[in-house]
Amino acid sequence: MKQTQKNEGVNILILTDHESKLLYDYYEPERIKDIDLIISCGDLAPEYLSFFATLCNVPVLYVRGNHDGKYDETPPEGCICIEDDIYVFRGIRILGLGGSMEYIPGAKGQYTERKMRRRVRRLSFKLWRRKGFDILVAHAPAYQVNDLEDLPHRGFAVFRTLMEKYEPKFFFHGHVHSNYSRNFKRKDIYGKTTVINAYDFYVVEYPPQAMSSAKM
Repeated sequence: MKQTQKNEGVNILILTDHESKLLYDYYEPERIKDIDLIISCGDLAPEYLSFFATLCNVPVLYVRGNHDGKYDETPPEGCICIEDDIYVFRGIRILGLGGSMEYIPGAKGQYTERKMRRRVRRLSFKLWRRKGFDILVAHAPAYQVNDLEDLPHRGFAVFRTLMEKYEPKFFFHGHVHSNYSRNFKRKDIYGKTTVINAYDFYVVEYPPQAMSSAKM
């Protein structure tokens, strides 16, 4: 099936790390009536994601954080895992790479830089077939791009490599909470990529002029 360009942008609701009372406890359909796609960057209860999949009638994509072991037995119902894959929505190619830097050896959802690079190498065929990607979705940040110096919250250098090589429009991540540092940055630029820390929630519009055609 061929995806074609739309005349309007795609409104994306990004969630991560913290359940928003505004969206969840005080849910009002009017607040998200214009949302076209929901993306989770990890560390959220499966029930929380299932809530949006049930009520919002739009695709809910997710990657895992470093505290999402519960997903093995209770995956988010009605949601789509995009780990180690490229999901195409209305011509937008979305690459998913969850998890954080490994700070407990062998822990699930944690990776050394070498292990994360191996995951990226395994995506070579998909990246070639899709001719790159438009949005990178991860739990952890990129190295020295709004990450922290401590090992648990250090970012991955390979994410910088991906941004430099493929120049995606956006990089969405979480893991670094707004209360961890006075230097918390919601938004930044790396090369040609807009980097967004989606802690709690954030809404972006994907501009139609940046959309690419793709075959599914």
